[in-house]
Amino acid sequence: MQLLTIQRILGILLSLFSITMLPPVLVSWYYQDGAGEAFLTAFVLLLVTGLLFWLSARKHRKELKIRDGFIVVVMFWMALGFAGSLPFFLTAVPEMSFTDAVFESMSGLTTTGATVLTGLDTLPEAVLFYRQFLQWLGGMGIVVLAVAILPLLGVGGMQLYRAETPGPMKDAKLTPRITETAKALWYIYLSLTIACALAFHWAGMSWFDAIGHSFSTVAIGGFSTHDASMGFFNSATIEMVTVAFMLVSGMNFSLHFLAWRHRSIRHYLSDSELKVFLGIMLLISIVTCGYLYFTNTFDNPWTAIHQGIFQTVSIGTTAGFTTTDYYLWPGFLPILLLMTSYIGGCAFSTGGGIKVIRIMLLFKQGYREVLRLIHPNAIFAIKVNGKALPANVVGAVWGFFAMYVFCFSIMHLLLMSTGLDVVTSFSAVTACLNNLGPGLGEVGANFGDINSPSKWILCMAMLLGRLEIFTLLVVLTPAFWRR
Repeated sequence: MQLLTIQRILGILLSLFSITMLPPVLVSWYYQDGAGEAFLTAFVLLLVTGLLFWLSARKHRKELKIRDGFIVVVMFWMALGFAGSLPFFLTAVPEMSFTDAVFESMSGLTTTGATVLTGLDTLPEAVLFYRQFLQWLGGMGIVVLAVAILPLLGVGGMQLYRAETPGPMKDAKLTPRITETAKALWYIYLSLTIACALAFHWAGMSWFDAIGHSFSTVAIGGFSTHDASMGFFNSATIEMVTVAFMLVSGMNFSLHFLAWRHRSIRHYLSDSELKVFLGIMLLISIVTCGYLYFTNTFDNPWTAIHQGIFQTVSIGTTAGFTTTDYYLWPGFLPILLLMTSYIGGCAFSTGGGIKVIRIMLLFKQGYREVLRLIHPNAIFAIKVNGKALPANVVGAVWGFFAMYVFCFSIMHLLLMSTGLDVVTSFSAVTACLNNLGPGLGEVGANFGDINSPSKWILCMAMLLGRLEIFTLLVVLTPAFWRR
């Protein structure tokens, strides 16, 4: 294991991350909100720390191995959680404990959207911008961005890319060179963000709100600049714009790349994962809208429709925006929506959850076992987009699901041991492990009132969800550290 090479890369990445403190300084200067000093202090501290890491190991330039890539990604994301918390901890408004600052930072960077803050409408604009910006950086993955830059500094990127990118198909590259793949993804990501900001402004948002919400919408994060989230604007137009961009961001980004390269939508039309994703969103939306109307939750049919569609897509894609207190909706709806977040977005999207492709493969595998009972000697292949999948892919999906259930169960029990009730602990782990945000019970509105040990457990859940379980767990196994 190339420890000094890993140290050098971490130093470079921390130094690069320190630059993210500068845009909030400009926002603070523009609005004269008094929060700029905290961001400048954080910038200096992170830059100096990164440079110290880099200087002592700058001459070590050995090629990264796969294990080194996992170490870099895990250490960097953990370091980011603490580094990103510095401005929250240093600002006078809001006044936050160290635990709350790390929780808010980790929630932003992992695009979870669970917050401990209240009174957002009165916070300094620089702090509000920073929260949204953290989610935008975490959406496509800071490490994927770094992969596009690190080769210029003499650092290979494939190992980082494989450890960082979401979804079960981590070896699929859109272009022959991994650097070009990372750049292509970020060009698409940036283009969607600009289009989303313009659409929000056209729909009635101020430029500040439009830019901030475009960051969290395209990242499928869920942070807002207002306590009432999207409900603050009370606009069906804004809600439908949000729905459109949440759906686009919940799709596989390789489809966007292929559509752009070939100037054709045929890849969307032929992708089975996308069809299942949109089918699930449509089905749950119909059930939600119908139940809201027939239980007289909303008297106006149109209100029931746009509220039901918005909340279904928001929770289903794991964005976590709200227009109302959905956890107070009648009957089974809150649980139905929360369970939808387990499916999440497509592979290679900014969404969280287990991912649609994995749910598809689990269902296909289960159905195959039923067919084997009927026809014991028959051979049934599991296919996606008309192509049979290797057995190791299906096995990996079952392994992921098993570890997901195991991690969920352990963290659920740990939260209950801290004193949280069953509903709160269940929904909190669901919301954080799926990178969703809002939960039920005590965490329906925010996570500010739960105890500190629970917040640290949930920070681990967010990181597990963002790195898709295996990336984090692999470095905790004894076999990983054997020569």
